Amino acid sequence: MSDATTSSTAIRRAFPTLLKIGAAENLAYRAEFVVWMLTGTMPLIMLALWTTVAGEGAFGRYSSDDFVAYYLAMMVTRQLTGSWVVWQIDDEVRTGILSLRLLRPIHPFVTYAALHLSALPVRALVSVPLALILLASSAADDLTRDWLQWALFPVALAGSWLIGFFIMIALGTVSFWVERAYAIFDIYLAASGIVSGYLVPLELMPGWVQTLAAALPFRYMVAYPVELVTGSYDRGDAFVNLGLQWAFVVGTGVVALALWRRGVRRFEAFGS
Repeated sequence: MSDATTSSTAIRRAFPTLLKIGAAENLAYRAEFVVWMLTGTMPLIMLALWTTVAGEGAFGRYSSDDFVAYYLAMMVTRQLTGSWVVWQIDDEVRTGILSLRLLRPIHPFVTYAALHLSALPVRALVSVPLALILLASSAADDLTRDWLQWALFPVALAGSWLIGFFIMIALGTVSFWVERAYAIFDIYLAASGIVSGYLVPLELMPGWVQTLAAALPFRYMVAYPVELVTGSYDRGDAFVNLGLQWAFVVGTGVVALALWRRGVRRFEAFGS
């Protein structure tokens, strides 16, 4: 049996246990978990702002109900695709805990993924019912009627989660070279909020911002799933953008793995 097959088998066997461990950790640190969930409520603030603006007339093509649909879909997307692994890596590098993780037979990417995926059911339990109630009561007519695009939505969410996860790992590897990766993350957070469609729909941004967003992965991490279910695409465009999203999944994954390997070599050379 090849090493790749052996590793794949080990991952399949270990992953359910890793998910259980991750769920237990999330329950053990309930306060931190609640704080992380609350950070995903920014779309509700933006919803209140933009529906007030649109209350006096449509803003671009967006009516008040369009903004409701957009930001509620954004809240669900954000809750189901968020990742905070950058803080975990930074802490483990500084404290030396990473040394123990590197000794385990499962790649750290797998254990990090299990920890973060285990939080999704609780996040969904809080965000999805609220969004569905509000959507059904005030913005149901502004969602796509195309069953195929709804079928693509979970695939798009998976792609969004992976892009975010790999970007967080890439940012976390900065801690192999500097004392704190938080400062760089803060810059990333501000920039990505603008070019991802998280704060404002990209349609309403200046043309140069839209051009920049099309060349970066952040749009496919946040805006694309939202645009998919709010009827921004025909089927052809939906599939083209799905292909671009998964190209960014591969690209960010390759970059994250390359930075991780280089950083781990430095970590092992200099010690924790």
